[in-house]
Amino acid sequence: MKKNNKQFNIILTGVGGQGPITLGKIITETGFLQGFEVKTSELHGLSQRGGSVTVQIRMGKNIFSPLVSQGEADLVLALERSEALKGCYYASKKRTIFLINDFEIYSPSFGSQKLPGLKEIIFEIRPFARKIYTVKASEAVQKNFGLAVLAGVFVLSGAVHKGLIPVSPENLLKAIKSNVPRGFDLNKKAFSLAKDNFEI
Repeated sequence: MKKNNKQFNIILTGVGGQGPITLGKIITETGFLQGFEVKTSELHGLSQRGGSVTVQIRMGKNIFSPLVSQGEADLVLALERSEALKGCYYASKKRTIFLINDFEIYSPSFGSQKLPGLKEIIFEIRPFARKIYTVKASEAVQKNFGLAVLAGVFVLSGAVHKGLIPVSPENLLKAIKSNVPRGFDLNKKAFSLAKDNFEI
């Protein structure tokens, strides 16, 4: 949490089918459980599944707008590596950490363009980032559970356990249970896997 403004701003990017909307709800509830004011905004792509999705989440004190201003993001959490590029507008060299799931899904928002590789993405992001971390979250959950959709919870759990988001793992787990009760057991396993195997 920034001491000067007591606010923390997150940009969550991904594509439909990865669960970015649900993940945004989990982060929002975790913030409430932590005792913060929280406001969110969602931007959906043209396609429900496979379309680009961006969720803005602001937590802390005196949160009057759900929109993150240019250069004011503290964390860009990208569930798909090319989608991380959409966080650059909100990012700044002095402030923003990028956490990127090194996983590629074609999104209609890129049209007929060839998707950039990880090295190219990092090169483009570097001027806007204080730090850049990449993690093979989809690979980890696919290997352990056979379900790539668990990558979101894996990344989020890892971010919280590493102190990248100013909330407790206990509150995160409560929010996961509240938002995905039927899939809680598997999501809890992904949560625990990240606790012990999240290397950045």
